[in-house]
Amino acid sequence: MICTEPERDSRHYHNVRPVIDRFLLMWVCRCLFIAILLERGPLSAESIPVRYPEGTTHGFLALRSLEGKLLAAGDLTEVIHGNKVVSHLVFRFKDGSVDDDTTVFSQHGAFRLISDHHIQKGPSFPNPTNVLVNMATGQVTVRYKDKNREKVETEHLDLPPDLANGIILDLLKNISPDAKETKVSYLGASPKPRLVHLSITPDGDETFSVAGARHQAIRFRVKVEIGGVIGLIAPLIGKQPADAKIWVVREGAPAFVRADEALYVGGPIWSIQMTGPEWGRAADSGR
Repeated sequence: MICTEPERDSRHYHNVRPVIDRFLLMWVCRCLFIAILLERGPLSAESIPVRYPEGTTHGFLALRSLEGKLLAAGDLTEVIHGNKVVSHLVFRFKDGSVDDDTTVFSQHGAFRLISDHHIQKGPSFPNPTNVLVNMATGQVTVRYKDKNREKVETEHLDLPPDLANGIILDLLKNISPDAKETKVSYLGASPKPRLVHLSITPDGDETFSVAGARHQAIRFRVKVEIGGVIGLIAPLIGKQPADAKIWVVREGAPAFVRADEALYVGGPIWSIQMTGPEWGRAADSGR
């Protein structure tokens, strides 16, 4: 039987209609899923109660590659000024780069960030930045370079009280050993400021030694949860930040001993460790 053109069009439509219907259903489901992500409120995070108040501190740090190559010398100081604690963490790299973070916080009942000023500059940082966070005003200022031109991004945000910029190490020393997961807020800048959450979970115990004496530390895994549509696609396009691993001693007074993490988005994993003084030839060699 010879088919007329209208008959052919009709049969073709009936053949492809199931395919079209499936495509439309998938498209609608995907749009609904994205809409749910966009409408969902922020994940619940929590303030960390103060179990061990911070005091006057001066610690020495070494920043190395995972292969053991020394990259930078670090200093961590904390000084009490009235009702505030001023923390200053700085790494001075062999190539002249600097990672400088000055944080002011209070510790009355729970840790509360007041301000954080984080500067990264030099050849070790492909995208140098200068980020200033003011909790009182909610103002976030990001200075960065784009094609050798300095640019400034300024935004006023509703900053949550559990913001953890600059005080992660202090929080980890105070997390309850029974907590299966702890979530806190964090402000990233790349360069546009964006609030994310950090999921902190215990990841087992590990033994280390100091001058031949053995000690045990708990290892925490810190995962960045971006959320929303960006969080959904970040792993697919290689933009999901790598998890950090941080070791804390719980014997007597808690103490930070090591962190394996990237210092900037997309950067290599470097190892930060507490270190002690060296004398004589070892001090002159700068190993």
